[in-house]
Amino acid sequence: MVHKEVVYVVSDSVGETAEFVVKAVATQFNGGQVEIRRNSYVDDFEDIEDMILLAKKSPSIIAYTIVVPALKNYLDHRAEEEGILAVDLLSPLMNAFETSFHKQPHHRPGLMRKLDEEYFRKIEAIEFAVKYDDGRDPRGITKADIVLIGVSRTSKTPLSMYLAHKRFKVANVPLVPEVAPPEELFNIPRKNCIGLIISPDKLNEIRKERLKAMGLASQANYASFKRILEELDHAEKVMKRVGCPVIDVSNKAVEETAGLILDVLKKERGL
Repeated sequence: MVHKEVVYVVSDSVGETAEFVVKAVATQFNGGQVEIRRNSYVDDFEDIEDMILLAKKSPSIIAYTIVVPALKNYLDHRAEEEGILAVDLLSPLMNAFETSFHKQPHHRPGLMRKLDEEYFRKIEAIEFAVKYDDGRDPRGITKADIVLIGVSRTSKTPLSMYLAHKRFKVANVPLVPEVAPPEELFNIPRKNCIGLIISPDKLNEIRKERLKAMGLASQANYASFKRILEELDHAEKVMKRVGCPVIDVSNKAVEETAGLILDVLKKERGL
């Protein structure tokens, strides 16, 4: 009876990395006609023992990505005892990192998966910030981790994107006297909302530069002191009604304001 060649992929995490490497190697031998059996989330000696018993039944190789030293050593020992070839796919490169970069590995399984999850959470937060930017859809207010409110040119959009890179889902709402604020704004917990204010002089300066960049006259109503004071007064009333914390963004970089926002939220939410 001819036994099919088997590679047992063993990992204390998902095992995707080991399986990918095995498939890449297998393609160099008769088109990869080898059976791959993945054993994921191996976390005790019994799991390894069960796999060793299976591997003894046919011509087999064990390819593993195990970072917990006790499990790795046990697998190496048992494979040697049973005459099974076990290939450690991680240790040579981990040893190279340790030697060349003078750093110690964490020896914790699943860190790659954790990094992937954090990456996708960040992408999700960025997509959220884009979708609910500038009050486009008030439904985002109730879904957001943070809601930023303020008049035009108070850095709501840059702050939303910066905080999204920190994996916070942020919606922002412009406050304009002629447009009633969305009712959703008054139905969320006050700790979810941050009001952004700015000095009239600074706002006048920013808006004049904005008009100049757009090729418009700096005397336009958008940059007039009368209009600015009217908008700031309206925004202050809305913020008082919401009851949210307020941060002055005058002469502050986005990173500095974002840090203040996170500090305020920690205090408000008791984190």
